[in-house]
Amino acid sequence: MITLYINENKKLGHINPEIYGHFSEHLGRCIYEGLYVGENSEIPNVNGMRTDVVEALKEMKVPVLRWPGGCFADEYHWKDGVGPKEKRKKMVNTNWGRVTEDNSFGTHEFFELCEQLGCKTYVNGNVGSGTVQEMSEWVEYMTLDGVSPMADWRRENGREKPWRVDYFGVGNENWGCGGNMTPDYYAQLYRRYQTYIRCYDRTAPIFKICGGANADDYEWTDTVLRECFRSPAPAEAHGFMDGLSVHYYAGVEKGLHKGSATEFGEEAWFNTLSRAYGIEEVLMRHSAIMDHYDPEKKIGMMVDEWGCWHDVEPGTNPGFLYQQNTMRDALTAGVSLNIFNKHCDRVKMACIAQMVNVLQSVILTEGPKMIKTPTYHVFHMYKYHQDADLVESYVEGLKEIGVEEFQVPSLHESVSVSADGTVNLTLNNLSVTEDSEVEVSFAELAPSKVTASILTQKMDAYNTFENPECVKEVEFTAYELTEKGLKFRIPASSVVLFRVQ
Repeated sequence: MITLYINENKKLGHINPEIYGHFSEHLGRCIYEGLYVGENSEIPNVNGMRTDVVEALKEMKVPVLRWPGGCFADEYHWKDGVGPKEKRKKMVNTNWGRVTEDNSFGTHEFFELCEQLGCKTYVNGNVGSGTVQEMSEWVEYMTLDGVSPMADWRRENGREKPWRVDYFGVGNENWGCGGNMTPDYYAQLYRRYQTYIRCYDRTAPIFKICGGANADDYEWTDTVLRECFRSPAPAEAHGFMDGLSVHYYAGVEKGLHKGSATEFGEEAWFNTLSRAYGIEEVLMRHSAIMDHYDPEKKIGMMVDEWGCWHDVEPGTNPGFLYQQNTMRDALTAGVSLNIFNKHCDRVKMACIAQMVNVLQSVILTEGPKMIKTPTYHVFHMYKYHQDADLVESYVEGLKEIGVEEFQVPSLHESVSVSADGTVNLTLNNLSVTEDSEVEVSFAELAPSKVTASILTQKMDAYNTFENPECVKEVEFTAYELTEKGLKFRIPASSVVLFRVQ
């Protein structure tokens, strides 16, 4: 018997909704075909945005969307993506498949999508191949409600009122595809570029995000923070940043061969999940460095790219990064989100890569067809954690499971309390063979109303366009109320949500 102790009265932090954020890059079929089909498409759409995809994403409750990249951001020139579509400049997407980008989805279209989704906006600027002036004028174009060349141009292009830019990223992966920079060089550029991200509306401040490390590159974090906090930097500026990013991907192997997304055994299952668990050490070590410079935690850690990275599906363009999505990906998502919840004192945003048709997508499309992936269902189940308070929880009776060096705990959880007092418990069984008997013990709560759902299937199960509901969330009723809380059996390879009052 495994016992999960929950102290629903001990709050440990607040879970920002943006921890459940998403990322859409101009990559493969993420934007085009996935999110945007154009106003003249036979596929049902509103102002070019696919109706079926938008409605599914709204049901999942997307809090924030990051755009236009990724590697694409540092070769994107925003002026090519505004004005009449027939006059927009074309470009070659050199990072992803070397296909021609017609720029029919640009700034106006991005904000239209976010308005339809009802989510916050995260725009990533071009440092690698762009200028300070270009970035400054983009912010002016998007946010100035006054008379200026850029604001007037926005009006000419059909948008009278400015949009709200909630988050602005100054470059992307500048240690790699964003310019192959050293951390001290990037830090100097960051200080310069962020100066000109003007806030024209003091009631709508722009949250500035500094480009952070690749996974466990702690030297990058330390150097960038040291240089950004260096004099003359007033203390109240906290390094001229509101957030510092970090990217982390889980997969069987690094490099070109990462292993099949759908054909794998237990070793690959535990390899991937152990790598997913590895993000906790990464977060803790980056947090320790941040604590040195920012002990009051004014700077948020933004995990604005994360997720599984497997081999592309056979027969697809290798530059499009299209992969299927199994229960392995679902459990990876569950573990990762639980970890983000548990570190919500520092982690203020996380954006899974990517939203549609790329890497660990929540939705896949094929022409007019659409399917929800196992990862979609995890996000749908976990949405109740958004804007809730993390509370204390710990598990007794856990055992380590796995294959050789790839070991993980058999169960993993996080618990929050919503504003109305509802306790949200998400629990993952990482075994592929063994169910677990679980007893939940609350500090004071005597459950009177319980709703629950479960996502479970064999480890390599996934949804196809021919069988779109092989893996789906269903009601979970196999539990009983006890004097102290709950008692139930959680099946192997499963994610469970309880909402308890």
